[in-house]
Amino acid sequence: MEKKLEHKHFTAAEALKAAGYTTALVGKWHLAPRPPHAEEGNPGRHGFDIQHVKPRQARGYYLPKGFNQDGKSGSDYATDYLTDKALEVIDDHTTKPFFLYFAYHTPHTPIQGHDSLVRYFNDKVQPDSIHNNPVYAAMVKSLDQSVGRILEKLEQHGLDDNTMIIFTSDNGGLTQRYGKHDGFTENLPLRRGKGSAYEGGVRVPTIIHWPGVTRPGTQCETPIMSIDYFPTLLEFATITNTITINNFDGQSILPLLKNPETQWQRDLFWHYPHYHAGGDGPYSAMRSGPWRLIEFHEDKHIELYNLSEDIGETNNLAQTHSKKTNELKEKLHQWRSRVKAQMPAPNPNFDPSRATQVAGK
Repeated sequence: MEKKLEHKHFTAAEALKAAGYTTALVGKWHLAPRPPHAEEGNPGRHGFDIQHVKPRQARGYYLPKGFNQDGKSGSDYATDYLTDKALEVIDDHTTKPFFLYFAYHTPHTPIQGHDSLVRYFNDKVQPDSIHNNPVYAAMVKSLDQSVGRILEKLEQHGLDDNTMIIFTSDNGGLTQRYGKHDGFTENLPLRRGKGSAYEGGVRVPTIIHWPGVTRPGTQCETPIMSIDYFPTLLEFATITNTITINNFDGQSILPLLKNPETQWQRDLFWHYPHYHAGGDGPYSAMRSGPWRLIEFHEDKHIELYNLSEDIGETNNLAQTHSKKTNELKEKLHQWRSRVKAQMPAPNPNFDPSRATQVAGK
């Protein structure tokens, strides 16, 4: 099965474009099939009017020597270059609505920080601290600087009071690959990181600024998921005629933004029928209130945690709380059936000896 975003799916960019917004993608786009069919998955075919991605020649975070498409980029560090492009989008759309989807690459492997920032953090390393990788710190700093430049540009054009900003991530920091800790970062007190079945892999930062709605400094404890952003964006843009609320897996989080004390009673689900270098094998999971259940597909074993008492998922309660385990497991199976989740299948070419060699790298 070819990995791609099928055109039958209606994107937020398509909805906003139909409503008169100019739509722009800057950064990462991992939703196209491989060549020679890559053009079929071009962002422009999914609703984006403008697209700026990291040059194919750049294998890391430094652009190819001498690379300069239009003479406007003053840095050969990819994050800086892409930020320049994002600022151009804002400069060109000061009098008409726009949707800017800036999908940062950083921080990500390969771990390559801006040289000047690496030198800066080298002098601050404390070997006994939890975070002590100066190169990773430099990447995070570049991200921080980029966000600052975006905010400054909005303020410069007087758009800061009329722009909704969502800052979030797609996964937790990468802590290990093939069972070995890389020394890049850590997500403590959360367990593990990117690709894993645990909170360190799926719990991510989310900051939302919606002028006239959100109050600075407030914090909401009700969990949300990325599936909630689409209906939230449509409510922000007052779009009601392109898609109905019944077509969404998520729901608008406007009530939470207006009143952070609001609590929703809903279950959240994850399904990852794949392998990942930083992970634990194919799994499905769900969260219901403070309870989090994980089902691993290789051996069918179940883990249950109470996050209100055990945020680090250290005490598996599946055996001692069998009633809750069975209740959530049934809910998880019903959800998988309802959404027709693709399940993992045995690999007829599986070689245990080769798997052991890879894991031991």
